[in-house]
Amino acid sequence: MIVAIDGPSGAGKSTVAKAVAKELGFSCLDTGAMYRAIAWRALQDGVALDDESALGAIARTYDIAFGHVEGDPVPRRVFIGDDEVTDAIRTAEIDRAVSPVSAAPAVREALLDQQRRIGNAGDYVVEGRDIGTVVFPDAAVKVFLTASDEERAHRRVRQNVDRGIGSIDYDEVLADLRRRDAADSSRATAPLRPADDAVHIDSTGHYIEEVIEQICKLAREAR
Repeated sequence: MIVAIDGPSGAGKSTVAKAVAKELGFSCLDTGAMYRAIAWRALQDGVALDDESALGAIARTYDIAFGHVEGDPVPRRVFIGDDEVTDAIRTAEIDRAVSPVSAAPAVREALLDQQRRIGNAGDYVVEGRDIGTVVFPDAAVKVFLTASDEERAHRRVRQNVDRGIGSIDYDEVLADLRRRDAADSSRATAPLRPADDAVHIDSTGHYIEEVIEQICKLAREAR
């Protein structure tokens, strides 16, 4: 069974997906981390972010893998090839690089196969931007999770403070979120948009626990 959670950057998809997976006893697949890993590899190799052919070659060459702690469905480590990039992909530099990378059709095509292979192996909560529309269009549950621009920026700043990674300048984070929203929504391949049958959840002003329980309820009803 697949629970698909889509939405813009900073909407809380990753936090919610991990909590829902734990509650349901599912595994969690962070597709955004996969695109971030490709962006990291491209920057390390000096590949231009508008060089679709080279980006696609990276995505076809390297397997993305997740490390789990026994008994925990939430992945704690991210690898691209032999390199662990768990922390390296959560920087402001990668925040800025990931949109052009994820917009490249060759990258999306290469990672689509990896995402489906992982997700089809069991019960998964999968979060991203095109999960319910492209990756798993037959998902049993589809959610489009949003929040106001301002709330998303505040959340991202708090997250960056907690992790000690990424920008903690509110105005910079807000501008980056809006820039990424525009890029993700206007790209030609798999743009950010809700699936026609997705349940829309706006988390602005709501406790995260409320959102988690709402999605878990949808999943239980769909089983």
